Amino acid sequence: MRLDRFRTKNLKKTLLCLLTCIAVIIGCVAVMSITAGAESSISVDINSGEATDQSSTLDLLFLLAFIALIPSFLIMMTCFTRIIISLSFLRTALGTNTSPSNQVLIGIAIFLTLFIMFPTLTEINESAYKPYKEGELTQEEFMDTAVVPLKTFMLKQVYDEDLDLFLSLADEQGAVDMSTIESQEDLLDLSLLIITPAFMTSELKRGFLIGFLLYIPFLIIDLVVSSTLMSMGMMMLPPTMISTPFKIMLFILADGWNLLFESLIVSFH
Repeated sequence: MRLDRFRTKNLKKTLLCLLTCIAVIIGCVAVMSITAGAESSISVDINSGEATDQSSTLDLLFLLAFIALIPSFLIMMTCFTRIIISLSFLRTALGTNTSPSNQVLIGIAIFLTLFIMFPTLTEINESAYKPYKEGELTQEEFMDTAVVPLKTFMLKQVYDEDLDLFLSLADEQGAVDMSTIESQEDLLDLSLLIITPAFMTSELKRGFLIGFLLYIPFLIIDLVVSSTLMSMGMMMLPPTMISTPFKIMLFILADGWNLLFESLIVSFH
């Protein structure tokens, strides 16, 4: 019962942290929209309290839905997925089910994502956001320019077979003509609806592969401890109680955190 209460409390804290992150992201988007100086598609006369003909309730609903989905887009179109999967597998392999906590793992993944994505975000800022803020680009031109560095980042990480899979499916649906794609530059013209799922599939594969490699040394320790306890006749003693301290000690002596973070960062380059 105490364990269930602790897990419930931990889950509530995790949800609260995620909601806070979403609120911060939405607030940043709102501030950027205000400071951009772009003309709004909805204008309201304060005196009359009525919106002009340019306003549309449907457009407003689409905008709110898009803002609500921004955290999902940021998670699935960046390196966050691979990092959080690797950290989750590491925690499970160590046998420490609640340490580090979910909040700590999410915080580490967020800041590692910002560190890895910094060159891409800088390019988006220099090539798209600043010209749009100065009025040199329209809203459509801003979107077309901003997605190019993001597409370049995702295409560098995607597996060829995953991209071919979604390209063939899109070709069958008539969304794209594969015969027109003859070079790497032509891939940048593809829609995010094709590149993003291919990128997500590749990231899931890499994340699980990293998890498999992380499991192997700790699995060897579990096997050694389990066989030793069996030979000593200690049937009632849980092997995890003995192997967990040894796994933690091995991870610390090998400087595991630095090795893991360095490997994750280098894997994106």
